[in-house]
Amino acid sequence: MKSYEHIEQFFTRRNQPYSNLQDFYVFYVGDDHPGLPSPFIRRNYYKISLILEGEVRITYADRTITVKDKAILFSNPMIPYSWERVSDKLRYYFCLFTDSFLYNLAASTVFNIRGDHVLLPDEATAEKLTFIFEMMIKEQEGHYQQKNDVIRHYIQLLHHEAVKITPPTTWQPHNSANRITTLFLELLAKQCAITTVHEQVQLKTAAAFATQLSVHVNYLNRAVKSVTGKTTTQVIADHLLKEAKTLLRATSWSIGEIAYCLGFGHPSNFTVFFRKMSGQNPHDFRGTNQ
Repeated sequence: MKSYEHIEQFFTRRNQPYSNLQDFYVFYVGDDHPGLPSPFIRRNYYKISLILEGEVRITYADRTITVKDKAILFSNPMIPYSWERVSDKLRYYFCLFTDSFLYNLAASTVFNIRGDHVLLPDEATAEKLTFIFEMMIKEQEGHYQQKNDVIRHYIQLLHHEAVKITPPTTWQPHNSANRITTLFLELLAKQCAITTVHEQVQLKTAAAFATQLSVHVNYLNRAVKSVTGKTTTQVIADHLLKEAKTLLRATSWSIGEIAYCLGFGHPSNFTVFFRKMSGQNPHDFRGTNQ
């Protein structure tokens, strides 16, 4: 498995020219484009897509979402996914950019690991978002010396318009319990982003995470429970299952190698865990999802 798809690999896959002098790209895709499917993998870049017309299918490790017509989608380097065109007719905008182009995106509700990554704008909001994408395209094609600063401003506008339509129940950090839960979830996501068979999950218990975060385990447990509604152990198990599904779907690694990477002492222990959590054994899941 490739560790991540880099921006240059994205352009190679689409048979398009690539310039390594940029950290930002924006496009409009119309009906005449063949719409190649994207592989199930992590990317090392951020992507915002505005679907105007048509149907696409986005597959994450734990769910598949079919989007019809108006939608705005956010992807980040921590979450693997695949993208597949469903309808013959499809019109959309999208932009790609690196972390170095725009900092501190991980904290955003539309980019973080617990955020809403697929949002459904109404007609008026879709028109605003379309206008912003058109302005980014115009700016990208221009010669203004500080156009990157202008484009950063437009990305921030996209972000704020998306936050406005984010469901009010979406969790947002605003107190100490949410802040420590944010740190816990980010640490959990980072250690589960496995890219080689030589990597292994090191933190597997609430106590281990608490030590790493320099808090008492009881405080961490209370914070995570109050924010997520689940115990710390349950959240860890859910994330291990999600990463297991990612590795089973996207790699040819053996069950034993995946078990090792996820911190299980023996493949049979991993199989028991996977069956208990998902209702399938790893071999069956791989057979129906590759």
